[in-house]
Amino acid sequence: MASVAVTGDSFGETISTNNIVLVDFWAAWCGPCRAFGPIFERASEKHPNITFAKVDTEAEQGLAAAAGINSIPTLMAFRDNILIFNQAGALAAPQLEQLIESIVALDMDEVRASIEDQESATA
Repeated sequence: MASVAVTGDSFGETISTNNIVLVDFWAAWCGPCRAFGPIFERASEKHPNITFAKVDTEAEQGLAAAAGINSIPTLMAFRDNILIFNQAGALAAPQLEQLIESIVALDMDEVRASIEDQESATA
């Protein structure tokens, strides 16, 4: 599956209705974004069971601001509607593949328990 363009209107639904979502925040004028784009696209074709979303930060400035994007490219990963990865900077293909493998392997029950523990500690 190729990547899909996501807007402020479709971002929440995309995250909440798909098991794993990788989001590439990018802009056409950004050299590192242009270098990472083909890597992201190849990964989307290799992993059709994962949603690969792209947010054009120029067209979607409100969404980029709401997501706290300060530098591009920024890659976010969501699993089961939980943000589990957020990093600025382009990844090489092997790094992206390793990230995808680690996301797929996550024990989400442990992740949810850890979040609950953190929330209890701060309450």
